[in-house]
Amino acid sequence: MILFKKAEDLYNYIADQQKKGKKAGFVPTMGALHEGHLSLIRQAGLENDLTVCSIFVNPTQFNDPADFDKYPITLEKDIAMLTGAGCHLLFLPSVAEMYPDGIKARMHYDLGFLETRLEGPFRPGHFQGVCMVVHRLLEIVHPDNLYLGQKDFQQCMVITRLTEIMGINDKTTIRICPTLRESDGLAMSSRNMRLSGQERQTAPVIYRTLLYIKNNIQPGDITGLQQKAVTDLELAGFRVDYADIADANTLAPVTNWDGRQPLVALVAAFLNEVRLIDNLLLS
Repeated sequence: MILFKKAEDLYNYIADQQKKGKKAGFVPTMGALHEGHLSLIRQAGLENDLTVCSIFVNPTQFNDPADFDKYPITLEKDIAMLTGAGCHLLFLPSVAEMYPDGIKARMHYDLGFLETRLEGPFRPGHFQGVCMVVHRLLEIVHPDNLYLGQKDFQQCMVITRLTEIMGINDKTTIRICPTLRESDGLAMSSRNMRLSGQERQTAPVIYRTLLYIKNNIQPGDITGLQQKAVTDLELAGFRVDYADIADANTLAPVTNWDGRQPLVALVAAFLNEVRLIDNLLLS
């Protein structure tokens, strides 16, 4: 695995390889890697000649500075895991390398309705920060395929919109891969490292709640099922930001289901100081 710290060096290397007909698959991360990240690396390796990973804890997408400060850093372990998973190129930029003009918005990304739903009100500015860093990364890596995990369902939709804004949606294909879970159903996440022993035992209630929705949803009014999800999570000790059922293609809220519309259930909730998110396709 080759490690790059300079954007220009990585750009030139990948561009040279692509001129030789090689395809590049890219997995952007913030480090603290787990098996979910490695599954994306392996998938990229199956479908591309070059597998590229970035590790960069992006300050512009944290609306809470304390959350940024607490983000786990496990670089030595991450490098070993990437090497074992067959990653070819690792980009480890500094903040100055990523934002040579300083941490300020290069532009406002018109995300429309996507920015007003679910994560939007609870994390103001978050998706603008995501777009800012991914825009920069895509300009550097210019991948043929971009690999994202379904756990960040809304973020996947935001990044898809970003590629349309950038005009590269015909050049970079977005590959959304299934959420990987622990044996008890908890979605793999770097934030899980921050859970105490008791919190870790409680955390899988989110997945069980999503499964309950999937197994019990019926055509008609589904607001009662949604409210039960909130109640069950609160009884388990969560502070719920949302437990929502939405159109899987647009994220528009759905209160009355026709039995055919594709749906996704999404949850964001705190266990004390740790905020967890998860989702499940219902149909």
